[in-house]
Amino acid sequence: MSKSDDKLSALEKAQLALVHAQQRAMETGQKVLVIFEGRDAAGKDGTIRRVIEHLSVRNTRVVALPKPSDRERSQWYFQRYVPHLPAAGEVVIFNRSWYNRGGVEPVMGFCTPEEHEAFLRDVTTFEAMLVEAGTVLVKIWLDVSKAEQAKRLEERRTDPLKVLKSSPLDAAAQERWDAYTAARDEMLKRTHGLRTPWVCVRNDDKAEGRLAVLRHLVNAIAPKEIAHGVKDPDPKILFPFEIEALDDGRLQK
Repeated sequence: MSKSDDKLSALEKAQLALVHAQQRAMETGQKVLVIFEGRDAAGKDGTIRRVIEHLSVRNTRVVALPKPSDRERSQWYFQRYVPHLPAAGEVVIFNRSWYNRGGVEPVMGFCTPEEHEAFLRDVTTFEAMLVEAGTVLVKIWLDVSKAEQAKRLEERRTDPLKVLKSSPLDAAAQERWDAYTAARDEMLKRTHGLRTPWVCVRNDDKAEGRLAVLRHLVNAIAPKEIAHGVKDPDPKILFPFEIEALDDGRLQK
């Protein structure tokens, strides 16, 4: 980072470092896959916008798949996601991912208990294969309180500029809060590992959450000579998942 970078805001510094990291990835053929998960209105869309704001349009893709077709439902579960995985020099961001089967699907009855169990059993093996094939995998859980979620969902209903964010599932987000919490806890416990870890972000404050995510991505993707000028994320905002976080107040109940 040059001396002129001292005048940049913390957010801009992190974004600039991420641009430099992507330049290096394009030169070296690095493959980067970032997964964003979280409850409805957890802030995934806005966080992703900040992440990609200055990245290469040609080498960055955001994937937000619609509900599967009848044909896709008959396929191997991970099959519809495979064509979207990054090639050399690409950054791919999943705005929700195969982890739909870890949260939304079992809570809403869109999969059977057997399918849910099979997913939890198989996903770490699938992800380990991606890592072994040279993909840098970053998994981010955006956490939001029940009160803040209610506020954001109400804004979706009343703000005409946010109407396209509305979903038929919004109504169930608050009604089934406890079921979603249980599904989240089981998912994080069973799919967190040394090679494919989760980090969690307390995202009631969107500005703090976005800055923490950007800093984490720089640390995860960039070589040391690029990352050294960017501070580590605030550990009160972003932290590696651990079992204790389910009960010590760091993750919302």
